Amino acid sequence: MGTNSPVGAAYTADRAAALAGVPLSTLHYWSRSGIWVPSVSNTRVKRWSYSDLLALRLIDWLRRDKPNLQLSKTSMTKIRSALATAEHFGRRLQDQSVEVWVDPSGRLVVRLEGDFLVPLGKGVAQALAHRQGLDLVSVWDGFNGAVGPHLLEPRPTLRIIPGKLSGEPHVVNTRIPTRLLSGLRSRGLRIEAIIELYPRLTPTNVEEAVALELQLERNLHAAA
Repeated sequence: MGTNSPVGAAYTADRAAALAGVPLSTLHYWSRSGIWVPSVSNTRVKRWSYSDLLALRLIDWLRRDKPNLQLSKTSMTKIRSALATAEHFGRRLQDQSVEVWVDPSGRLVVRLEGDFLVPLGKGVAQALAHRQGLDLVSVWDGFNGAVGPHLLEPRPTLRIIPGKLSGEPHVVNTRIPTRLLSGLRSRGLRIEAIIELYPRLTPTNVEEAVALELQLERNLHAAA
C-alpha cells in the first residue's frame, strides 16, 4: 500500500528511514510485507515520497504501546484502515503539519486543513473539542535513540520542501543541500573555505547542516 500521488520528493530507503526516524530494517520489512510500499518507485531502486515519511511515522506510532492513553498496540487491520484514509489525502499531506491523536473513546483522529477525520472504525468525520496526540511533522522520537528531525524545519536555518531538491534538507532560501555541506566538511574543508565557495552561507548554516547529517547517520544505526 502507498500513496497514489507522489508529492515532489524521492528518498532512497536509507534516507527515508533516517528522516522518518524508523529503523531501516523495519522500513524494508513494511515494504516487503505490503504494509507500506514506497509510492515514488517500487522497482529495484525503491523511492519513498514526503507523504510516505508521514505514513511511516503513523505506522510506527500506531504499533507502539501507549500507556499514557490507556491503549495497547493498534492491530494491523486498523492500521491498514488508517493508511487507506492517508492515501486519500495525497498531496494535501505536504501542505501543513499533520496532527494525530486519540479521542476519549479510543478512536484514532487525523486533523488536516481544519478537518477532523476518524479513519478507524466507521470512518465518520467528527469535530472534537478534546484531543490528545502528536504532530507527525514534528521531531520524532524513534527506537533506541533514533530522532527523526522536524520534517519542515529540521534546524532553524534549514528547510525541507517536498517540491524542492526532491525533498532534500537544504539551507533556507538556497538550493544548497545539507548532504553537500556535510560532505565537504568530512573531506576536511574548513567552514571558512566552504563559505568562500558559497558566499551566501553563514557558519551557522554549515554547522547546522553537519549536525543534521550526523543525526540522520546515527538514526541508521538504531536497531529496531
